[in-house]
Amino acid sequence: MALPTKLLIIEDDVHIRRLLRAAIQRAGHVAVEAATAREGLSLLDIEKPDVVLLDLGLPDRDGIELIQPIKARSTATLLVVSAREDVAEKVAALDLGADDYLTKPFDTEELLARIRTALRHRLVGSAEQELVRVGEVEIDLAHRRVRRAGEEVHLSPKEYETLAELARRPDRVISHAQLLRTVWGPAHALRVDYLRIIVRNLRQKLEADPARPNLIQNEPGVGYRLRAAAGERPNLPLQ
Repeated sequence: MALPTKLLIIEDDVHIRRLLRAAIQRAGHVAVEAATAREGLSLLDIEKPDVVLLDLGLPDRDGIELIQPIKARSTATLLVVSAREDVAEKVAALDLGADDYLTKPFDTEELLARIRTALRHRLVGSAEQELVRVGEVEIDLAHRRVRRAGEEVHLSPKEYETLAELARRPDRVISHAQLLRTVWGPAHALRVDYLRIIVRNLRQKLEADPARPNLIQNEPGVGYRLRAAAGERPNLPLQ
């Protein structure tokens, strides 16, 4: 019999911890709680959670400083759950290794959906998926081919590399800077205009309705995500 999924909540606000614990337990998972950064790192080693929910406003240490230690010491998926709405904070968290970012106040159903997504990707294992299917679109990472409804789609090298980078981590936000560094190189990490042109071209070639994208979603000011379960959320603003 499979063991229940364990989630570590690192959050100093007792009311929010109770809310998170109730939602997690309602979904059939096990919740472990820490009120400080020090306690969180200790429980990370002891409990070995599958997912970590991390607040950034901790009393003994800024949560942003915990992201790299958590990723270095654990294979857990890391979701930042914070009241900080500043785009720069979100980008910093993602660039440091966070797998997703949810802003308070949040809907518990959205939180549970993000957790389900994280757990689906854990089941895949650490090996990179060679074939990613999203609706009618099939991305063959092993052979660098893309098909839509069975028909091969021609992509430029930059279009393919951008799509492949998103496909390697579906349902997770990849920051503009990370995409630009990977596809264009470090010298172009600030050229978001390059990325917007490529994403627009990809939507024209792959989306059923490029004006209302459902495949490649924009996280305003932060980055893009490939929606592996297309259609689950309302369309976000175009960029």
